[in-house]
Amino acid sequence: MSWLRDSIRSFWQQGDRVLLTLCLLASGYGLVLIFSATRYLGEADGMRCMIVQTVAILLGIVIYMLMSSVDIELFVEKSWKWLLAFNVIINALVRTPLGIEVNGNRSWLHIPGFPVNLQPAEIAKLTFVLLLAWQISRLREKGISKPSSVFQIAGHTLFMFGVVAVTSGDFGMGLTYLAIFVIMAWSAGVKKRWFLLALMVCVVGVVLIWPHVKDLYFMKRFTVVIDHITGNPDTIGDQTLGQGWQQTRSILAIGSGGLTGMGYLQGIQTQSSYKSNLPARETDEIFAVCGEEFGMVGCLLLLLLLAAIILRCVWVARRACSPQSALIAMGYGGMLLAQVAVNVGMCLYVFPVVGLTLPFISYGGSSIITMYAAMGIVSSIKMRSLPSWLRDRSRL
Repeated sequence: MSWLRDSIRSFWQQGDRVLLTLCLLASGYGLVLIFSATRYLGEADGMRCMIVQTVAILLGIVIYMLMSSVDIELFVEKSWKWLLAFNVIINALVRTPLGIEVNGNRSWLHIPGFPVNLQPAEIAKLTFVLLLAWQISRLREKGISKPSSVFQIAGHTLFMFGVVAVTSGDFGMGLTYLAIFVIMAWSAGVKKRWFLLALMVCVVGVVLIWPHVKDLYFMKRFTVVIDHITGNPDTIGDQTLGQGWQQTRSILAIGSGGLTGMGYLQGIQTQSSYKSNLPARETDEIFAVCGEEFGMVGCLLLLLLLAAIILRCVWVARRACSPQSALIAMGYGGMLLAQVAVNVGMCLYVFPVVGLTLPFISYGGSSIITMYAAMGIVSSIKMRSLPSWLRDRSRL
């Protein structure tokens, strides 16, 4: 166990304790909300959720410290082929007997003896960022905006999107991969014309395939949001009783909280014993719980905490010792930004329900452990950043 002691000692000397503190504050806020959101389950089930989340946070802290001690660039350089294989294999495991179905979605693994279920696509995001940063850093030498370079990194991303879609059908998680790619490619200096071209291709593609997919269950999640925003009176039933039920209850909860909320453990929908009154209140819709019981003040505090974590990732990226490390930090910051934007958008009825949790806040051991591991890697980058005088001289 000497390696563990050495890792912890090294972390306390050089690790990013500011980032860890921000993560713990956000997780603590999440525990407060989860306790309220799970009371409707009963004392036994509610306590089980709290124990699982607490254990996941403690595991996350240990993993954060361990990841801080890893020279991540050297690790990726030596094992990138294994990481790519890992991404494919771990996602494919959901199609084995280890895969289980949660809330109608078979995208989880149950490993006997492990305290939490694991979501492979969530874990693979970590290695996807590492591999994409390694790939971009190699391609920058011959021009990152050249067609061959853009097609390679875009192909890598679409490959992972396809793996997630085929194995688990989790298109919401797949969208996170696409968002990570956009943020990292933009940060790497890919020219704007490529993003405009991609946008045009997406628009044309949607126009061409829309007549054939508009009646699919997943597509209706998008149309109901469009109808809600445009105020289409012909679809009011589907917005309030059909596909838009979850989001309708969410904005009602947030709106009823007003400025300061109804009070902790006093939210009408949050404390309702009927699950359908506020579906997925401890996971996808936990932002609505915050809005109902703590009001706009509580929601702003929550968003400020998450924004501070994202900005800390950007701060570390700007001081990284190499472009590859900077891209990794930006990738994890972008991952957080994408999930926060999508989750809050779902709760505010401006984005379809795609099953993405609110980082550090929502109930879910797999998500918590993944987030702490990602931030541990950011801490590792901060530990190995150049001092300011050497960083300035390196630009000469």
